[in-house]
Amino acid sequence: MDRTWERAAILNQLLLGSVVFVVGLVIVVEGSAPNPPMFFGGVVAVFSLTGATLIIPWNRLRYGWVAVIPALDIIAIALMRVAMPDSAMGLLWVFPALWLAGSFGLIGLAGVVIGVTMLIVFLALTGTTGTRHATILLPLAILAVAATSYLNTRRSQAQRSLLDKQAQLLRGVLEHSRRQEQEVTEVLDAVDFGVIRISAGGRVAVTNEAHARLQMATNGDGGASHVPAFRDDGVTPLPLAELPLERALRGEAFENQVVWFGEEPDARQALSVTARRLTGSGGKNVGAVVVSRDVTNELSALRARDELVASVSHELRTPLTSILGYLDLAIENPETPEKVRANLDIAERNAERLLRIVADILTASSSSSSSIEASIAPRAVDVRELLANAAADMATHAESRALTIDVTGLEEATAWADPLRLRQVVDNLLANAIRYNKYGGTVYLGSTTDGTSTWLLVRDTGPGISDDDRTRLFQRYYKAGAARRTGTGLGLAITRDIVRAHGGELGLHTSVGVGSTFIVKIPAAPMETDA
Repeated sequence: MDRTWERAAILNQLLLGSVVFVVGLVIVVEGSAPNPPMFFGGVVAVFSLTGATLIIPWNRLRYGWVAVIPALDIIAIALMRVAMPDSAMGLLWVFPALWLAGSFGLIGLAGVVIGVTMLIVFLALTGTTGTRHATILLPLAILAVAATSYLNTRRSQAQRSLLDKQAQLLRGVLEHSRRQEQEVTEVLDAVDFGVIRISAGGRVAVTNEAHARLQMATNGDGGASHVPAFRDDGVTPLPLAELPLERALRGEAFENQVVWFGEEPDARQALSVTARRLTGSGGKNVGAVVVSRDVTNELSALRARDELVASVSHELRTPLTSILGYLDLAIENPETPEKVRANLDIAERNAERLLRIVADILTASSSSSSSIEASIAPRAVDVRELLANAAADMATHAESRALTIDVTGLEEATAWADPLRLRQVVDNLLANAIRYNKYGGTVYLGSTTDGTSTWLLVRDTGPGISDDDRTRLFQRYYKAGAARRTGTGLGLAITRDIVRAHGGELGLHTSVGVGSTFIVKIPAAPMETDA
């Protein structure tokens, strides 16, 4: 129950009662009351009204009834003033004036001023008042005090109303924020990937349930920091400082860092972790979000696929090599009829093509580039001559599609590379430029060097490569555009691995409807590690 009215009545009346008690005590000690019965009658009346105020449950009555107390206080003070006309007892009217003006607004202000003024005038007419100056100044003082009380009360009510509205608005915003926080928490707990929110100060602020399940807890709480961690190969130990969470806490941002966790190799869990920095208004750093995803099954499936492909491809190489050997013997046999030899040539070309495909599959099935790097024997290679020979070998294929191979852009250049592997790179790029070029188009070859690096260029006038295909173009087994009908999807992936094994890089510039340009950058001289 709201006890505001009751508390206001009790406080105002107790204040007046306390003052009257002190005044009465002083009068008793001094014995200066000309008319003690009337004076103490007024004092008793004030005390009685104070007791009534404490007893009566004002909140159960209509609010106007509480005005009876200050009205009776005015009469009791009038008795005390009549008993001591030359004293300042009239100043006690200030207390009921403050009460009525503050609690009842303009009605209370007008009532108290009119009531007190009428009493003073009545006492002046009956000759029981003090000096003439007191008769004039006292109503004005009461009016000023009552008006001040009224204005202060109105101001307080306006401020209280404003605060109530603000509090209501804040409650609504807080409730909305709590609902949003609850929804976000429920969503985060429902997903199967771990989420960690790092504050601007570098502390873990929020985590979801999947985070603990994926062993990505913070240091010192029995989480991933106590579980052996390994790099993406699943074998090389990962230092504590390179753990994804440690890197994110240091302020680093990265994508798809694969980490294996676990003691036993067969029971390890692979997580792909991404950390993104968050910025607030004005570009201010407000922390980061770390997302971890379980990719154990995915990586295990890829490994199983590569092992199966490698096994099957390896088993195919032996019979294919044997077939090619016997085909060579049959072709070179002078007793073989020309018609049969022509058919054998076709079979030999297809067998060699099948053997190259098997070799590409074997190369691509390796989970790392170590197999390619181990097979590279670099030396100084004349790039211009290598590109010219590749163009000459592909001339017949190009003529079948009315294509022109332009070699005017070839400059003298030397590369430190394995000539067989570099020729494999050029053949792959040149074959693609011819196969996917428009009929009657042109293939441009180029080479240049600055003494430190050497660049090889293969440009076609084909349909170009879309943005969607470009993002996945170098993935193994991925075939873009027209290549989906032919090929294995391994050529470009193997080409890039060979270039990177040389310490170089393979770049691509393409425009849909204009063509594509592949640029190979490799060292022009031995690197320090080679030396």
